[in-house]
Amino acid sequence: MSNKHNYVAIMAGGIGSRFWPMSRTAYPKQFLDILNTGKTLIQQTYERYKKLVPEENIFIITSAEYVPIVKEQLPTIKEENILGEPSRKNTAPCVAYISFKLLKKDPDAKLIVAPADHMITETSEFIKTSKKALDFVDHINAFVTLGIKPTYPNTGYGYIQHDTTAAAPDIYKVKTFTEKPNAELAQTFIASGDFLWNAGIFIWKVKNIVTAFEKYLPEMYEVFVAEKEKFNTKEEKEAIEQIYPQCTNISIDFGIMEKADNVYIIPSSFGWSDLGTWNSAWDNMERDYLGNAVAGKNVMIMDATKCMVHAENGKLVLLQGLDDFIVVDTKDALLICRKDKEQEIKEFVAEVKRNKGDRYL
Repeated sequence: MSNKHNYVAIMAGGIGSRFWPMSRTAYPKQFLDILNTGKTLIQQTYERYKKLVPEENIFIITSAEYVPIVKEQLPTIKEENILGEPSRKNTAPCVAYISFKLLKKDPDAKLIVAPADHMITETSEFIKTSKKALDFVDHINAFVTLGIKPTYPNTGYGYIQHDTTAAAPDIYKVKTFTEKPNAELAQTFIASGDFLWNAGIFIWKVKNIVTAFEKYLPEMYEVFVAEKEKFNTKEEKEAIEQIYPQCTNISIDFGIMEKADNVYIIPSSFGWSDLGTWNSAWDNMERDYLGNAVAGKNVMIMDATKCMVHAENGKLVLLQGLDDFIVVDTKDALLICRKDKEQEIKEFVAEVKRNKGDRYL
């Protein structure tokens, strides 16, 4: 299979507020080395996809303000492959942007859309699954999503239910999408065996997704069509600045995937985590014999267990007597929070904004 028609769009525009105080509006989590591996999340994602498609076929879609950070972190990427969005409008407009751009450049384009800040530990398994999806959409009008076999009833993920009989080897038709369920429902999903975690990675032929925009998000489609001749020219930036204010803020899941009747899923296991919270970082890091995960060269721990500690290398942090806590120390902010309260970090950040303005965001 020639892969010159295969493209990847890495979405890197989010703020990552649940990783505060490390992740800030000016420098969010996709540009950080959350897991202390020596590489940032976007660098890891980029390197993974370089094994699948030619480097010139990888695009980064991000907030206009982050374009300089992307250039700095991915020095080999061509400047025209970094698309800066003028405002945050969720994932549907960003998928429309790259799709209209690619359709004009290559009518046979197939596209993988993926978040920049997820972790995948088994790259070769991931590449194999991605190729299977690209093969499938090559000759069938289908939108494929990668579903992760759930290992426990996580309430922070979306779930996808699929048919029990396969449409092709290891590929199943999708029945329902469910946003983050409560614990009881998550338990039921896992017990039933036909639910998978939604990894937010999509694969399709570009011309088919553009047709789906026309059908399910016609207003957004019209706005892009009106400016389509300007894509891949020097007028593209100006066109995008016209388009974005007219787009509704909607996710591709909600706008198209949940409505379309040609969505398929591949049940996958490739060591995936969406790295959405400090707990998921703790899950994916090496831990000492008392279950503490530490990022930072000068952290000392005295009788503390199961803590997630992140500190700058130059700072000595001594932790005593804490069990199941998140401790994140940065130049201007310190977070000490129970691990079971981590879903509330977003609310804490809103409280900081109310009390202290934007200075610490």
